[in-house]
Amino acid sequence: MARGRNGGTARVPSLIVHGGAGPEPADGRDELRDGVRAATDAGWRVLVGGGRALDAVETAVRVLEDHPRFNAGRGSALTSAGTVEVDASIMEGDRLQCGAVAAVRRIANPVTLARRVMDDGRYVLIVGDGALSFARSVGVAECDPETLVTDRERRHHAGAAKTPVGGGTVGAVALDRHGTIAAATSTGGRRGKLPGRVGDSPLIGCGTYADSTIGGVSCTGEGEAIIRVVLGWRALDYLKEADDPGYAARVAVDLLVEEGGGQGGLVLLDWRGRTGYAHSTPFMPVAWMSPALAAPLVPS
Repeated sequence: MARGRNGGTARVPSLIVHGGAGPEPADGRDELRDGVRAATDAGWRVLVGGGRALDAVETAVRVLEDHPRFNAGRGSALTSAGTVEVDASIMEGDRLQCGAVAAVRRIANPVTLARRVMDDGRYVLIVGDGALSFARSVGVAECDPETLVTDRERRHHAGAAKTPVGGGTVGAVALDRHGTIAAATSTGGRRGKLPGRVGDSPLIGCGTYADSTIGGVSCTGEGEAIIRVVLGWRALDYLKEADDPGYAARVAVDLLVEEGGGQGGLVLLDWRGRTGYAHSTPFMPVAWMSPALAAPLVPS
């Protein structure tokens, strides 16, 4: 059964994108803001062209996966073994369809692989070598794993630099004209993580959730803490109760800090297209777009 609220009435589309919650970047703050703006532009073009929310969030997240300054895809943090293992998830809120991949190597755009898992319909989460085998079976291109490693991350792994991760986990939430909400999240995970470690980003209800009768959310931050409080689902529960996206985001982040024992942030969007975001960290680049704006809004 479809869960959308549209009732045959067209909705006003909306989109919000984040580039990860974390410490103040040592450099390139404007570059990170420009990155989320470009991702929002790309996703917005899908929506204003009549496209689906799923396509919009996948498109926006792919832009950030391709950007070397974000901790996703080609800018991913390295494991303790010096390798890249990426995680991603995507969800559509009408039928609660979702797909995710975790601890997968050789894939530059894991959000697209997660989308293929969702479209296949047999599974929700596939990990490691199994995810790579699935990618081959559905025609998602592999890449040379070295192309996912930036010089910045190589220097950090070698101990030659101790700068904060430039950008973090990335994500997007969208509402399309049909009243469908979708959300997606993608990450390279924690710097120096044990190979095989999985955080919140590919876990439905933790890092990502969408329900077209309520809203959608994408989370970022300390994955173990986010998992402990099931942050994505809790944020939408607060949204349902308060009917205020900004308030729901703030209360959810307070929960993350006080009960989860970690730091982070999230972006969310309700079924009307209203946006909200919050973070407990010094920095989280965010941008959003609606028909009322001439260009993506990127707060200072």
